[in-house]
Amino acid sequence: QVQLVESGGGLAQPGGSLRLSCLASSGLSLDFFSIGWFRQAPGGEREGVACISRKDPSTTYYKESVKGRFTVSRDDAKNTAYLHLDNLKPEDTGVYFCAADPRRLGLSAQWYEYWGQGTQVVVSA
Repeated sequence: QVQLVESGGGLAQPGGSLRLSCLASSGLSLDFFSIGWFRQAPGGEREGVACISRKDPSTTYYKESVKGRFTVSRDDAKNTAYLHLDNLKPEDTGVYFCAADPRRLGLSAQWYEYWGQGTQVVVSA
């Protein structure tokens, strides 16, 4: 069973930054999986914000509204993926989830097999 644990969420001011981490459980090689980051605002649907390929970490995709502000990366030696959030806006508020899949890559939540429990991000002055 793949276990993913997110961390790094919290309260940030508009224009601020956060770094989210997604740690895969011991015994699991994260390099077998593409990683997606998703978020869910209160009362909203889960939406994909960024993803990174397992085969080529330079292959990444972003939701249009976060391009230039969010950066997805991975360190397979540490079994960890990251999402750097810069220039945060109030509309970035939500619970952020990481997800892993051995076959697919994209921003559609239905493509991912394994999910973490999420970490809360609140952007407010």
